[in-house]
Amino acid sequence: MTGLFIVFEGGDGSGKSTQVARLVDALRADGHTVVATREPGGTGIAEQIRRVILDPANVEMCDRAEALLYAASRAEHVHHVVRPALDRGDIVVSDRYMDSSVIYQGLGRGLGADAVRQLNLWATEGLRPDLTIVLDMPVELGLDRVGTPDRLELAPREMHERIRGYYQSMASTDPAHYVLLDAHRSIDAIAADVLAHVQPLLGAAR
Repeated sequence: MTGLFIVFEGGDGSGKSTQVARLVDALRADGHTVVATREPGGTGIAEQIRRVILDPANVEMCDRAEALLYAASRAEHVHHVVRPALDRGDIVVSDRYMDSSVIYQGLGRGLGADAVRQLNLWATEGLRPDLTIVLDMPVELGLDRVGTPDRLELAPREMHERIRGYYQSMASTDPAHYVLLDAHRSIDAIAADVLAHVQPLLGAAR
């Protein structure tokens, strides 16, 4: 039996963790077995890598090391959490996945989208989401929501603006696998839209 892999993407402060929680609650209330997770993180080792990546003290980390650390964390996450859950027939809902690296490191840091994508396809043995929900919000509003910023959130605003544009472009090129939602709305309105896009996919995960 094959499960269902749903990912939330978007800029910092766009409400991904809130919408992950809302979707997970709705799916569990409907009788589904759901694994909620996040990236970087999801396992003990991956959480240790997360702390290194996001620590504001590590400002001198080179861009390639950053991309490799994300891929290493993702490899752990997929091997120990995501694939086993999908093999059980569960639904996996993740706050970020591979596209974050393609956009933040590949495009935002200038390492090359194709190079970063190939690195992460290798790290995850080619696992891709069934659906990616991109939450779109003006950069200034998203960053205003952020509390104490981590190392990535401290990046120049111009980079955050470019990242928003990359997400918008990515979602528009593959509407079969991406949904772009206006995140500058009420939590309830966004959650209703999310569920409406997920429900047609639920048959395979019953």
